[in-house]
Amino acid sequence: MNKRSAPIAAAAVFILVGAGTSAMPQPAPQPAPAPQPAGSAPSAAYALTMGDMMNTLIQPRHAKLGLAGRAQNWALAAYAAAEIRQSFAGISKAQPKFAGMPVGELVDAAVIPALNALDAAIKTQDSQKFAAAYDQLNQGCNACHVELAHAYVVIKTPDASTFPNQDFSARQ
Repeated sequence: MNKRSAPIAAAAVFILVGAGTSAMPQPAPQPAPAPQPAGSAPSAAYALTMGDMMNTLIQPRHAKLGLAGRAQNWALAAYAAAEIRQSFAGISKAQPKFAGMPVGELVDAAVIPALNALDAAIKTQDSQKFAAAYDQLNQGCNACHVELAHAYVVIKTPDASTFPNQDFSARQ
């Protein structure tokens, strides 16, 4: 090999080796982790507590159900009752046990009979039966709270709307 051919040969090897490695699949670039403030621990996903789920999923629907029934807005009452059922089912799946107790069984005993009575009152559009079934729901909620050592959480029939941006009157 002469002096002129050595650099050409080296360049050819470099090109061939480089081409061979660039043709190999490369891992996808990973996004850089978000910077953490100085002195802070890495963040973890937040898991809702039972209180979080009750306050955000159940209590507003409970209030809306009571307000809709008081206004005799049976379509809205039926919707709110279905939403409560769905929320309790989701909570039972998300947290099957609370304070060592089976959440699904507690829900079945404490609120399902009252929700069934509410469904019947809504179907017949009977305000008196609705009020009685809603009281039964309140009692079931409170009995469950007592059972779980949360007797200080007392549920009652709403006496005013906490939803100033919603009209509870029935629409035809």
